[in-house]
Amino acid sequence: MEILKTDIKDLLIIKPNKFVDSRGFFLESYNKERYYTLDIVNEFVQDNVSCSQYGVIRGLHYQLAPYSQAKLVQVLKGKIIDAVVDLRRDSDTFGKSFSIELSQENGLQLLVPRGFAHGFSVLSNEVIFSYKCDNLYNKEAERGLLYNDPNLNINWQIPTNEAIVSEKDLLHPHFKDAEYNF
Repeated sequence: MEILKTDIKDLLIIKPNKFVDSRGFFLESYNKERYYTLDIVNEFVQDNVSCSQYGVIRGLHYQLAPYSQAKLVQVLKGKIIDAVVDLRRDSDTFGKSFSIELSQENGLQLLVPRGFAHGFSVLSNEVIFSYKCDNLYNKEAERGLLYNDPNLNINWQIPTNEAIVSEKDLLHPHFKDAEYNF
């Protein structure tokens, strides 16, 4: 397993060992002891899986503190652009976005710390997306940022006329108007 640092503090790319042969592949997607030895000490309490079709854009979602969530995200099938925005006011990268392609083929994971908005767009016909959370879902603390806020400069790699976005996500505010407490 390899840990790759990003330009944003605490936002990590994880490259698990992937063993491929004529039968397919095997990879260990999570091992608490191994992650702890690499200083990834989140205590994950909830696992989620979503299935989406090409063009779907989900996000950008987060929960206010004290219900904020760190997430360990990965793609089980297909390919996405995964995007985050740093909402930590005391961070040198406050308001900065980061995106990465996650796919079944590359097997990469992204460790998203608390204090980030998170979302993804589906580039393949179908995607199965999995993520671990270190805090439970809390509806009252749920917030979001408008996915296409031009100030965030996120390239979702989906043509505007092909984007499929939920009504709820279309109502999220721009970054400058959003509520966050990190």
